[in-house]
Amino acid sequence: MELSQDTEIEVGKLGTIPFKRGTYIYVGSAPSEKRLERHLRKDKKMRWHIDYFLEKAEIKRIYIVEGKECETAQKVGLPCIKGFGCSDCRCFSHLFYGELPDTFGGKQYY
Repeated sequence: MELSQDTEIEVGKLGTIPFKRGTYIYVGSAPSEKRLERHLRKDKKMRWHIDYFLEKAEIKRIYIVEGKECETAQKVGLPCIKGFGCSDCRCFSHLFYGELPDTFGGKQYY
């Protein structure tokens, strides 16, 4: 995902978070194609942390990676936004700042 400028975003119970312009990677589970399509829509009810972020950010690519989202998030190895997208697990974050290397893997969906 890409943020075109520095901004602050109100992210549900996390409160207002400052974000630098640039590229972000979000690791989440999408049990169906309908969930992915939902994330691509702009008009939706705010439910998850990522919904608030996507009001300002543009999705550039979506990759499907086999395995559990927490295991994938732990392999990203980029700076992260503490507490983002992980209120239902013990991970430090599921939102990361920077570019993933091409060797990370996954099948491109979008």
